[in-house]
Amino acid sequence: MSKLIVLNLGKGNLHQGFPAVVAQLWQTDAPTPMQFTGGLPTAPQLEHLYQRWQQMYTALYANLGWRSHDIADFEIDEEDITHISQAEFDHLCQELQQSLNAWLNSSSFLNIDRKLRTQLSPTEEIRCIIAAESHQVLQLPWCLWHFFDDYPQAEIALSPPEYTRSIKTHPQKTKGKVRILAILGDRHHIDLEKDQTLLQQLPNAELTFLVEPNRSQLTEQLWQSGWDILFFAGHSSSQGKGRMLLNSGETLTIDQLKYGLQKAIAQGLQLAIFNSCDGLGLAQDLADLHLPQVIVMREPVPDRVAQEFLKHFLALFSRGKTLYTAVREARQRLQSLEQDFPCATWLPIICQNPAEISPTWQDLSGQRPGLQLPRPNFQQLPAVGLSSLIITFTIVLIRWSGGLQLLELGAFDQLMRLRPKEEPDSRLLVVTITDQDIQAQGKEPRQGSLSDKHLNLLLTKLEQYQPAAIGLDIYRDFPVSANQPELAKRMQKSDRLIAICKRADPESDPTGIAPPPEIPETRLGFSDFVEDEDSVMRRHLLAMTPNPISPTCTPAYAFSVQLAFLYLQAQGVTAKFTPDWDLQLGNKTFPPLQNRTSGYQSIDAQGTQILLNYRFAPSVGAIARQITLSQILNGQINPNAIKNRIILIGVTSNSSSDYWPTPDSKSPTAIVPGIVIQAQMVSQLLSTALDNRPLLWVWTQWGEICWIWSWSLTGGLLAWYLPRKTYLGIAVTIGTITLSGLCFILLIQGGWIPLVPPMIALVVTSAQFAYISQKLQKL
Repeated sequence: MSKLIVLNLGKGNLHQGFPAVVAQLWQTDAPTPMQFTGGLPTAPQLEHLYQRWQQMYTALYANLGWRSHDIADFEIDEEDITHISQAEFDHLCQELQQSLNAWLNSSSFLNIDRKLRTQLSPTEEIRCIIAAESHQVLQLPWCLWHFFDDYPQAEIALSPPEYTRSIKTHPQKTKGKVRILAILGDRHHIDLEKDQTLLQQLPNAELTFLVEPNRSQLTEQLWQSGWDILFFAGHSSSQGKGRMLLNSGETLTIDQLKYGLQKAIAQGLQLAIFNSCDGLGLAQDLADLHLPQVIVMREPVPDRVAQEFLKHFLALFSRGKTLYTAVREARQRLQSLEQDFPCATWLPIICQNPAEISPTWQDLSGQRPGLQLPRPNFQQLPAVGLSSLIITFTIVLIRWSGGLQLLELGAFDQLMRLRPKEEPDSRLLVVTITDQDIQAQGKEPRQGSLSDKHLNLLLTKLEQYQPAAIGLDIYRDFPVSANQPELAKRMQKSDRLIAICKRADPESDPTGIAPPPEIPETRLGFSDFVEDEDSVMRRHLLAMTPNPISPTCTPAYAFSVQLAFLYLQAQGVTAKFTPDWDLQLGNKTFPPLQNRTSGYQSIDAQGTQILLNYRFAPSVGAIARQITLSQILNGQINPNAIKNRIILIGVTSNSSSDYWPTPDSKSPTAIVPGIVIQAQMVSQLLSTALDNRPLLWVWTQWGEICWIWSWSLTGGLLAWYLPRKTYLGIAVTIGTITLSGLCFILLIQGGWIPLVPPMIALVVTSAQFAYISQKLQKL
């Protein structure tokens, strides 16, 4: 955000003081300014100090051999100082600075100072225009005001107390070009070729050079339409009247160019740069013509100082810096020359018409900033590639150590939740045993959630409607009671009933849970789940080699696999495991997870595991239609809802410990019963075999490394091509959105590709190379 301060001192001078000082503070988002009032006392000593400083500066100017760079010889009166020491001059500079700040710290001015500071931030760009009628006050080195030390983005400009806008005729501009009329005047003892070279290096500029022209040639060019910048380099002076030396024999004042300049201003001339000596008189005359901005040197200037300022100012301004920011930075960079050229930072000054808006280079060229083509340095391309490789290698190492696993799993969950919702799987029916169902069994003998009597009633009711398979997801490591022989016989003979057991785990459960004694091993499946370190269920354990040491639970296939295989075989689909324990559904084979799979690093990949491709329909818990035990036994079910379907029976009571977190962590149904997880697993296998719904797949490790490197390289190329932070930030934001969109689209197709590592690579590489590039530019 930019702010403008117009500090109008009004009438008065250093001998009479300034009793009515008005400060107006303009903000970009407000149509009217804030206004504060105050005053400044008399300060005749300040005028005396500055006159003495000018005399010593002039003498120093002559002693160092700069006299020939000015339009006229400086006459030094007998009483003037002809022999000075550097220490004496430095002391005078300090005294002048202290006196100026003491004057500006006077009590009558404090109200303005305090009110301004309450409204300003050190991070804001501040344009401060000093408007005064007194030429002596405007000549003071206002850049020494301590106010500018506290606000590093502020810069000073000068203006007469009265100003108005010029009338514009808006001529047709050359699209995308800044039109510059460059006058190279008398070059006696001056190297103007350097100024010419600097101008020729400007981007999007249309240059017309007038080398030592005469008055007629200059006037003719001023009447041509569409100039944006008027540039003059050569000899000039403000002694008496502002003058510039066009050639070795012709001196010209602004008044002698009045009508040509008025025409140029009306047709769009915005800025005049006088890279010459003592230009305040020229600026004053141009202000009378209402020229928006002029940059001049307030005192005689050495050739080297003028060229250094021009070099830095043009580079900064043409790269998009505002006029004030470019002048301040270019002026401050002259400090490196002050050992040889004292007070070099005091010399450049902006003379601003407060009624006009300060333009940017893009404004002058007629281009929108976002459409300006950058000028990248192709010599930096090897550094882009090297940086991207180093950052990619670092990220891959961190990833392999597991440092990004939780972030990647979290991103995976978020993308899973954003996928389009799917319809529930109509091939499944979940029979739930709720708290009410358990209570409804009364005093009937039972060892778990379901008594033998009610289990027999349930199986009888289901089998009469001819389901394709029945999965009993309830542990029964005890035999059927003697008073229920029909149940025992049904469990032994049924070709549709699949039961569960739990395999032994040496760490958490060394014994496991035995299967129902009546169920043969061919109709058993283990119920074991594999959870991640954050306890979320994302993997599907399909099969494990039987453990002969622990005979409690010996099935090789999971409960969900047994049910799915039974259903698929009835549909004529081949479903089996290959000798290498790869899952084969029809003519498609699916390899198991490895210990490093996409976001997973060093997981326990024992057995045959695949990623669990949840069906959000619309939530994880809504995978299939659910009906309670009581509803089944009371006949509150359509027989068609059972026929040829897989029936899963499980406990959903609140007292059950069989609840699991899922990727649907933002949903109220995030923690779901185990029977729902089993239904998701069965549905995944059926949908893959019968509906071509993909299982989740991943790239190879090398494919993922190349993917990460490609985004790291993209970040480096963006920083190389877009040096401005704003553009780079927008580009990186678009890049992260694009990356997320690609990962999301591929996940819909079943592909889990890295999101977090390439996003980190994109951001880090772009930030690192932008920092490196900025440092290189300052060298």
